[in-house]
Amino acid sequence: MATPARTAADPTGPGAGRLGPADGTDSAAGSSHPLDDVLVLHQRPLRPGSRLQDTSRFRDDRWHLQPAMPQRQSGAKLLDFTSVPTAHRSVIKEFSYAMLSGELPPGERRKTVGTIKQIFGCLARFTRWLDRQPPPPGHAARHLADLTGSDLLEFQRVLISAKPNLIGRNNERSAIRMLWHYRDSLTSDRLPFDPQHLQGWSEPYHRPPENRTARIPEPVLGPVLAWSLRFVDDFAADILAADEFWRTHRQRRASPPRRSAGELDLALRTLLDVHIAERRPLPGHQGDINITFLAGRLGCTRTALDRRRSQLDRAAAIAGIAAESVLPTPITAHLDGQPWIEGVNTNQASPTGLSSLARSLQAACYVVIAFLSGMRDCEVKHLRRGCLRTLRDLDGNAYRHVVTSMAFKGERDPGGVEATWVVGAPAARAIEVLHRLQPPDTSLLFAVLPTSQGNKPHTRTSDTAISSATTNDQLAGFLTWINTYCAATGRADTVPDIDGRPVRLTTRQFRRTLAWFIARRPGGAIAGAIAYRHQAIGMFEGYAGTSESGFRAEVESEQALARGEHLLAMIDAHQHDQLAGPAAADAAQRLDGFGDLARFQGVVITDERRLQRLMRREDPAVYPDRYVTCVHKHATALCQQHRDTDGQLRPQLSACKPLSCRNVALTGDNVTAWRDEIDHIDHELDARPTLAPLLAHQLRARRTEITGFLDRHTGHQS
Repeated sequence: MATPARTAADPTGPGAGRLGPADGTDSAAGSSHPLDDVLVLHQRPLRPGSRLQDTSRFRDDRWHLQPAMPQRQSGAKLLDFTSVPTAHRSVIKEFSYAMLSGELPPGERRKTVGTIKQIFGCLARFTRWLDRQPPPPGHAARHLADLTGSDLLEFQRVLISAKPNLIGRNNERSAIRMLWHYRDSLTSDRLPFDPQHLQGWSEPYHRPPENRTARIPEPVLGPVLAWSLRFVDDFAADILAADEFWRTHRQRRASPPRRSAGELDLALRTLLDVHIAERRPLPGHQGDINITFLAGRLGCTRTALDRRRSQLDRAAAIAGIAAESVLPTPITAHLDGQPWIEGVNTNQASPTGLSSLARSLQAACYVVIAFLSGMRDCEVKHLRRGCLRTLRDLDGNAYRHVVTSMAFKGERDPGGVEATWVVGAPAARAIEVLHRLQPPDTSLLFAVLPTSQGNKPHTRTSDTAISSATTNDQLAGFLTWINTYCAATGRADTVPDIDGRPVRLTTRQFRRTLAWFIARRPGGAIAGAIAYRHQAIGMFEGYAGTSESGFRAEVESEQALARGEHLLAMIDAHQHDQLAGPAAADAAQRLDGFGDLARFQGVVITDERRLQRLMRREDPAVYPDRYVTCVHKHATALCQQHRDTDGQLRPQLSACKPLSCRNVALTGDNVTAWRDEIDHIDHELDARPTLAPLLAHQLRARRTEITGFLDRHTGHQS
């Protein structure tokens, strides 16, 4: 599209950069613009189902950006130009259009919609500040062209006092500088100089290279994961049955079947007789009979039941009226030998209401999937109906669960690329629950639930996932539900406070925490049954172990940190001076040097950031394990080695040949592990009935090999 003609201006004189009327007055806010009819998203790929002709035009006061946002969990974003002062609205519109679909400055790449929204917010704040400044003589407002270096430094002083966060201040300054970059796209007003060259304008900032996302504390993770699995495996059937009944009930209310008066009288009498015989109170709402609920159950209109109010009142006088309307679905799940709840009701504010339980179930599914897959939030939110594939052996036993979703980070396509993850059985069960929790015509598994408060059938969008902020709120509500339930039932497995305050979980923490567990607790378990070593192997076979996902790098970073802590503890206890084995001397020398560097830099074991940097630069390549401590040297290694994400050769400890490799050193714990192995072999050999001859021969040969190894390198008799 052709760029509108621009008026030349003297860049050095008063008012440099302004391209408005020559008489010195400001143009009217309502005046037409050459771009008024242009569709502002015309250069953007749109979501499936979005039509370009239905999107925002330049003349609109609000530009809706959601059609151009590929990630389904992104909330509705818009550029609201009514938040920009009238005098600056035209220039900010021109700037925003240039970023979205207009002509880009040389070398500039098209920014994401989310980034444009952030820049717009910064400039809206800046123009409001500018609008409060005294205008030059003959003008109604202060414009960009009137700005001087001292003006921007004054804004910086305001910024420093208003925004204590350095990153936030840098974002504000960067947005203002963007006006200079895009100056050729602006016809009504221009910034006359590059703020970057203004002395005192910028502040230095060094982003830490380490992942600083806090992991979920273990006292919190245990009960949260246990309750999440309880919801997925035990409570889900009751919640899903109630949800299915509620959906059918709502459909019958929306289009009740035609019934004769006699048919309705018979159905009503049958229903009321059951309530009277069982002394079961009629469904209630705010102290009265819930006519709407009963009409849905009977498949008639509310008006039809109002005509029969006397029958309802007579039944209520005998059976009573319940405080809430309980759905007539049975409770099958038990906890400690008792039904976990008395029933599911329709009160949205009640902890046992369908709305609350459905949200808790969705949050529980998120916890299980996010923690046990390593997927990012945006990847979890793009799970669709049919995304799960289970591979089975010839006997029909499941041996692998594969999930397909979209990956975005590090991909060239802003719309994402299809990717697969290998997940464990608990995550697979959570995905199956989500399939049933959403209506059959809903594709995204993390779309807004039909039972959510204020969610109407005609306003619900099934192709948009809930945002990260909404999930964070759901997680907070889930933790509140757990503690409320435990308080009411006298249970002890609550979610504890941390540092005296209720914990606030975020979507970013699950991936970080899983990486920590895989690195620090191989073979360990949480909530009774999930083996992290097995989980790591499965994940590394799938997408989560590829370089594109970044998860392997996170795990390797955690492993390096754990190893550094272990080595420093050995040095502090002088254990490195007591090593045995063929590589003992080499290990002692390396660890002496590592300890000297650590002491020189003042590293303490709890200072993760400094230890991470030290391991990155001065890694001694000493790898503690259960049976041996590997002092890695490529030339003499007998294991299959691999390159980590930094390109360094690392030993494959799972393929270690400790009894014959010359890279082996032994700590006291290693020797104890070997002697435990000898004791285990002795126990097997003494067992009755006796072992098969070939197996017994192999175990005796193994014992002889181990004892000979220990005799050679430790001097102890076995």
